[in-house]
Amino acid sequence: MEILLWLVPPVLVTVAAMCWVGWVGRDPRAVDREVMVRRLARGMARETPLRYAAPRPERDRSTGIAVRPSRARKAS
Repeated sequence: MEILLWLVPPVLVTVAAMCWVGWVGRDPRAVDREVMVRRLARGMARETPLRYAAPRPERDRSTGIAVRPSRARKAS
């Protein structure tokens, strides 16, 4: 059990750092809950078209058998 005592200082430093980052990273301005609800409702009510970055590739019809293309060079 004594061998685990070396873990105490790093754990304390980690917990203190987490608390400090949580305190410093908080939003300093208070936003009204009603304003947030209105913004959310407006955003969800907006109709947005679905767009994708790339067209979906056509899928080959599966035959149930795994077939690899031939690697042999074709004679020309």
